[in-house]
Amino acid sequence: MRKLLLLTTLLTLTFNSYSQSDSAEWFGSVGLNAVNSAGTQSPVNGMTDWATNLPISLGIEVGWTSGLSIEQAFTLNSFAKGDKIDGVELQDDYTYYSFDTHAKYYFGKHIFPSADWIDFYGNAGVGFFSVDETNISLNLGGGVLFWLNRRQTFGIRAQVIGKFAMDHSKSGLDNNHYQTHIQAVFALW
Repeated sequence: MRKLLLLTTLLTLTFNSYSQSDSAEWFGSVGLNAVNSAGTQSPVNGMTDWATNLPISLGIEVGWTSGLSIEQAFTLNSFAKGDKIDGVELQDDYTYYSFDTHAKYYFGKHIFPSADWIDFYGNAGVGFFSVDETNISLNLGGGVLFWLNRRQTFGIRAQVIGKFAMDHSKSGLDNNHYQTHIQAVFALW
């Protein structure tokens, strides 16, 4: 119940800050995700326990100052019977879902000032996710955004987010994991 109250408060504050931005740039995103739950601390070590069965990824992002934005994301995926989480073979099917709120900083202009077709960013935030039970996570990640037009209204991005569960030692299947995304990004208004 405490986790549900925290999630409700987080979502309310997030959307309240969205609605107070008059000159904000709004972007939507839709794409695919994969969940790596190999039980390692490295996103490239133990790349065997991936969930890619129902890989839906949606998001809405608002930028309110130069380079700084906030994103609310929803992802859905599933682990099938026989898949592994932390090296343990699953005896049932499990649905994974998450709600994540991230602050993002786009720093690509500092690295490549004349390249307006590519941008790099780092993000940090909190999330609410579930595999078997629910858990809260602290998230840290980054990505790259490739703009496909000069007006920067449509692009493709790739990102990796590490999700560090609050109660990871006793949470069973709902523990630390990585999530990768490939998404289409488009201007809303």
